[in-house]
Amino acid sequence: MDFSYIFLVFSLVYSLRDFHVSACDVNCIDKAVFTPSRLVVKHGDLTSATCSVCQSDCTDTLFDLETPVGTKSKNGTSVKWTVDKMTEWEPSPFCYYNDPDIPDKQCCTKLPITVYKLPDSVSISIFNHTGLMYEGHQYTLQCEVKNVAPIQNLSVTFYRGNTPLGQLQSVNNPAKKPASDTYSQSITASKEDDGAKYWCVAELELGPEGPHPPPVMKSQNIITTVYYKPRLNVSEKSITITAGNHLQLTCSAVGNPKPSITWTRANSTIAIADSNVLNISPVATTDKGEYICSASNKIATVKMSVTVEVRVNYVPYIIAGTALLLVVVLVLFIVAYMYYYRNYRMGQSNLRDVFRLHRQHIPVPSA
Repeated sequence: MDFSYIFLVFSLVYSLRDFHVSACDVNCIDKAVFTPSRLVVKHGDLTSATCSVCQSDCTDTLFDLETPVGTKSKNGTSVKWTVDKMTEWEPSPFCYYNDPDIPDKQCCTKLPITVYKLPDSVSISIFNHTGLMYEGHQYTLQCEVKNVAPIQNLSVTFYRGNTPLGQLQSVNNPAKKPASDTYSQSITASKEDDGAKYWCVAELELGPEGPHPPPVMKSQNIITTVYYKPRLNVSEKSITITAGNHLQLTCSAVGNPKPSITWTRANSTIAIADSNVLNISPVATTDKGEYICSASNKIATVKMSVTVEVRVNYVPYIIAGTALLLVVVLVLFIVAYMYYYRNYRMGQSNLRDVFRLHRQHIPVPSA
């Protein structure tokens, strides 16, 4: 019993000699130095560091390196620490020595270590929504990141195509072990979102000691389908045409679902064409007025008008007038000629006959 008591007291005294945590001074002038001064280690990887205990000769001073994982080996006043496979999330090794000039004082230096782990998965979804989206409605994109460490070093960026929409970071989450979180980004659906590709990227920003470029993990893509009202366009909003020519009016429309197009006259609901092209040939003056192009889908109906002015074509009238004038002139010419011929040419012939009879010697019968 006496021997056991003596052994217990000796062990307690020895352990108290090495108990230094509460009395450790991290502000010593000649303090231990780690090389490298900070470690960033991927969980499960190999890592190592060396501690130079003190700058002056301290070979007779009690010194060591404490760590919950790995092995250590001394060489003079240096201690090398090696971990074949980092499995701790908060190893926090520190190197110390006893100050020979001040009893019960220890100088120590802690080695900052960041143990990181890429997420198990990164996924994107639309919160509380599946299927089609509608123009003008607001939706919330969610990026879920599972089991990443340290989560406070994580940033998440949402993308539409190749355009970043915004970057978010975890706040008030100092967890060193793997943790999960969900990040949100609001969007308002528009025509341009129809067929757009959305995705998110989780990136661990680990500082200059960490890997470069920073480790990232990308989500799958989601492709959105957006229903939107027709966008309508007409080739001309007003047109002037000459009667007798061919009139063609054209309008085009895009929308989802695909819109149908009809043409009507103003103040009429009767369709005069069920396509994007309206043809009238030949156009008459009665065709002038306002024509309405309507594009419709299940979201809305959009209308645009085209004003048509029809000019009278005077060319036929000019030709007819000219022809009539020529006919009148011809008739007048014929009448005049006949009048002249009857009253002048024929009269002249009769006089010549009379004169000719006078000149002839007609014999006078004798008695």
